[in-house]
Amino acid sequence: MSPKALRNFFIFFVVLVLIDVYAYKGVNTAFANHSLVLRRIIRFVYWIISIGILGVLVWTVFNMQGQQNRRDHSYVFSLVALFLLFFLPKLVIVIFHGLDDLLHLGRLLWHKLLPGSSSGTGETLDRANFLSQLGLIVAAVPFAGVLYGVTKGRRSFNVSRTAIRSSNLPEAFNGLRIIQISDMHLGSYGDDLSIVQRGVELINAEEPDLILFTGDMVNDYADEAERFVPILAGLKARSGKFSILGNHDYSDYVQWDSPQEKSANLEKLKSIHKEMGFRLLLDEHLSIEREGQHIGLLGVQNWGRRFQQYGDLGKAIRGTEVFPFRILMSHDPTHWEEQVLGTGVDLTLSGHTHGAQLGVKINGEEYSPAQWVYKHWAGLYNEGSQNLYVNRGFGFIGFPGRVGMPPEISVLELERA
Repeated sequence: MSPKALRNFFIFFVVLVLIDVYAYKGVNTAFANHSLVLRRIIRFVYWIISIGILGVLVWTVFNMQGQQNRRDHSYVFSLVALFLLFFLPKLVIVIFHGLDDLLHLGRLLWHKLLPGSSSGTGETLDRANFLSQLGLIVAAVPFAGVLYGVTKGRRSFNVSRTAIRSSNLPEAFNGLRIIQISDMHLGSYGDDLSIVQRGVELINAEEPDLILFTGDMVNDYADEAERFVPILAGLKARSGKFSILGNHDYSDYVQWDSPQEKSANLEKLKSIHKEMGFRLLLDEHLSIEREGQHIGLLGVQNWGRRFQQYGDLGKAIRGTEVFPFRILMSHDPTHWEEQVLGTGVDLTLSGHTHGAQLGVKINGEEYSPAQWVYKHWAGLYNEGSQNLYVNRGFGFIGFPGRVGMPPEISVLELERA
């Protein structure tokens, strides 16, 4: 670890310890009126957990190179989940106990400035204690959310159903069922194959005509996908399975010993797509035939406003004017607003945002931090005769869970308007 990185980690660690200390002060205040035995048990459990997590964090940071060599993301992501599980509630406790202390300080100053004022309220529970106890209750919300996200949330697939209507659609394709999946991030699952297997079963149960995968098969390394080849090869679609690459598939986020090694990794991933039965589209198009009629299917390499811009839309779209209806697979939804609008492409399928893996639905409206970053972040969008569907993602990365934003299997049914 470089001296600068070591210094930054030391500052981060000190901040964590200070948060721990102050959060414990809030917990201790909340239980001030309880028995000494209970408070000692709480103190023991609190610090055993806190010291344990901090110790694992230190060990991981100083052994990070070993984790990279193993190409194992699941360990680090599990640590992220463990950290968030206990850190987020502590932040809530710190906020409420901070208000507690501010009110207490204000009351002291008030009595010092106005010594003749009343010094008692007659209440059995003062306001400061109430705020600390309220903070402890509210802190249970992020704890429960993170716990749900990493245990059940990432396994509970949402099979969404959306009709795509267009007057350009040939009559033979009316009712065509497309399943879109995106952002598998297979390196995030570790040795757990069950989630992907469950997703495959749900997809096959829909008996789709087409399966379209819109990028990010892996986190960084082609090796991550190898153990899943037999499972994903079991995906079945009457008219074929097609795929593109996402920003993570190029392995730009890790250091390689040589450009040749990095290139070999990408070539291996391309061959894995083939083993799984996917026809990988790299800035190209092909024809989908049904009852003698045709539509165009286009696929571009990753192109994003803030990410890699490898894709060549012009190359992919050239010669597709003969198709009355065209579907474009492009991983990053910012590509739609930057280049695709105005081309006449009828339907663009994207992913990439994951819906931030976090969301909430209020009065039928869905909200997520993803909308602070992306104008088009989940679901169906229209502009004129052009449509964009953004899939919320099949897998996860970073935080190994999903809260209020379940993994999505998109069932898109084409309808002639």
